[in-house]
Amino acid sequence: MNYENLKNMQKIQEYVTNMRPAFNKRAVFSDETESYRMPFEPKAGDTVKIRIRTKRGNVDMVCLVSGQEKKKMNLVETRDGFDYYETKLLVGTETIHYHFELFSGKVHCYYNRFGIVKDLDEHYAFGIVPGFETPDWAKGAVMYQIFVDRFCNGDKSNDVVTNEYSYISAPVQKVEDWNRPPQAMDVRDFYGGDLQGVWDKLDYLQDLGVDVIYFNPIFVSPSNHKYDIQDYDYVDPHYGKIVKDGGEPLNWGDQDNSHASKYIQRVTDYENLEASNRFFARFVEEVHKRGMKVILDGVFNHCGSFNKWLDRERIYENQAGYEKGAYVSADSPYRSFFLFHNQNDWPYNKDYDGWWGHETLPKLNYEASDSLYEYIMKVARKWVSPPYNVDGWRLDVAADLGHSNEYNHKFWRDFRKNVKEANPNAIILAEHYGDAKSWLEGDQWDTVMNYDAFMEPVTWFLTGMEKHSDEYNEGMYGNSDCFIGAMKYHMASFYAPSLMVSMNELSNHDHSRFLTRTNHKVGRVANLGSHAASEDINKAVLREAVVMQMTWPGAPTVYYGDEAGVCGFTDPDNRRTYPWGNEDKELIEFHKEMIAIHKENEEFIKGSLKFLANDYQLLCYGRFTNTQRSVIAINNSNEAKTISLSVWELGISRSREIHFKQLIATGDFGYSLIKKVSVCKGGVLQLTLPSHGAVVLRCTE
Repeated sequence: MNYENLKNMQKIQEYVTNMRPAFNKRAVFSDETESYRMPFEPKAGDTVKIRIRTKRGNVDMVCLVSGQEKKKMNLVETRDGFDYYETKLLVGTETIHYHFELFSGKVHCYYNRFGIVKDLDEHYAFGIVPGFETPDWAKGAVMYQIFVDRFCNGDKSNDVVTNEYSYISAPVQKVEDWNRPPQAMDVRDFYGGDLQGVWDKLDYLQDLGVDVIYFNPIFVSPSNHKYDIQDYDYVDPHYGKIVKDGGEPLNWGDQDNSHASKYIQRVTDYENLEASNRFFARFVEEVHKRGMKVILDGVFNHCGSFNKWLDRERIYENQAGYEKGAYVSADSPYRSFFLFHNQNDWPYNKDYDGWWGHETLPKLNYEASDSLYEYIMKVARKWVSPPYNVDGWRLDVAADLGHSNEYNHKFWRDFRKNVKEANPNAIILAEHYGDAKSWLEGDQWDTVMNYDAFMEPVTWFLTGMEKHSDEYNEGMYGNSDCFIGAMKYHMASFYAPSLMVSMNELSNHDHSRFLTRTNHKVGRVANLGSHAASEDINKAVLREAVVMQMTWPGAPTVYYGDEAGVCGFTDPDNRRTYPWGNEDKELIEFHKEMIAIHKENEEFIKGSLKFLANDYQLLCYGRFTNTQRSVIAINNSNEAKTISLSVWELGISRSREIHFKQLIATGDFGYSLIKKVSVCKGGVLQLTLPSHGAVVLRCTE
């Protein structure tokens, strides 16, 4: 070989040796968890360390960009084939938005919450809200939603009796058959569930693994759902204690509630009201002794036509200790609480503003009444303070409150201030459909019922159904690309403190039961009948959903009875009774196992989320911290699948064998707790996934 050829070969070898590998965008990772931002919830004046990870030796420079400031980041650690870059930010009083800029040879790109991008979209920027903290107890907490009338009847002496009063032009009814499905006009039917019934089942809830009980409204109200509050100051004696009973139900055919002497005695007599409040205080104390929390439902956008401030039903008109209602008298101290369109129609003025036109739901007129405003702020403080010490509020139709967006935001800022001053550890979560970002800036709500970034994407992916069972969409069924896109987009509307406490439900009182959605039947109980809700269901698909619920960022929330196999179309069919004595015990045991897995593994509470692979009816993702790593793989197809899954992106070395232990596997076969071990070689796992199945594996090193 001549000298010239040897020299050329040496140049080629030097080039190959020094050549930088192609930019590996899958290795790049950062997020808002404590592994990549320290402290996780900084206050004004704090210095925050922010990190990003790349493949070892793969980039020339990384910068953090926030507004007009660009800071070069320092390489501070190399481990398991990854480089970790870090810089520091001094936090002021204003919200900070940031992203990363990466340089690798000729590659120049950005990294934000969407991932590696060429063009920036501010929606996906990372963010820090100085001083925004959500309660630690709520991060990843397992919540359990109870619609009280349908959970358990523990005290038959407080049951609503048939014809006790009239509601929406017909008498209320006591349903004698606990197992009868709800009928079309269910709102005035009562099964007798109460707080004593919940107390009687606290052992069950504790054994299930529940951390938090979220109650649908429990205040005095004429409906079974109680979203038409009659008295914000008291727990309904029908749920609490009736110590002074008497009077008579209405005569058949009489709809005048001023004659409903039994109802009036029960809900206006202060002995009953105070006894019910004392009972509730003792109930919360018992719950707290067991290490659990309680969240109440706050309905502050509207009240009910039975409300003592309005008194359209003339229940309070002649009762001692009560002022005249605004419906009854023009001189009522509550007149300004409501918007009356006719100022000359008293007594008994029917021309008031109702929410969405419903006369049974008079809208509260805060802008015109400082006294109403102060009253509700007092209510907000009262229930999170001694002797009740409730742990938070869920806010009904919170975005509708007030007559303008400006006032709405002002109200919730003041509401937060009042609640947090009374109980700094209380949570404030809101019902909201659509982007809630403007309420989640750290000064109003802590979080929301997570429809957009959990319930809806999970439902579409696993069942192809809309959450009311009103639509089936073949194009969404099994479409993991749509699932990932929806999750990335909607999760970007949350700052991390909100996301980690978001209420992740599969079902609730407003939507069809998830198990019913697995049958792909479009419709409601009125046209399909109650029986159709439990036909052709697939419990394996529900188990897949529960695996996702218990391994996803946020607070997994079980709607009472879902764990026991309860079915139902949307309201009112979703409000069936808990099937005591007829539970699906295998499904309950599965929930217990998944709840335990959720609670025992830190990565599911506060770890990062990374999508690993996806295909039609296939989704794989990881949850991980610096020291704990788990893999979740979902196969929603009708056939088993064997896949090769790259898991090194969770921060796992590709240079040595790593062992993963299977925590649970579920599928059409049922479910298994066999702790078989899979060997990960070169950062890749070989997995066989059952049909309609899910597996959870955890790195043992």
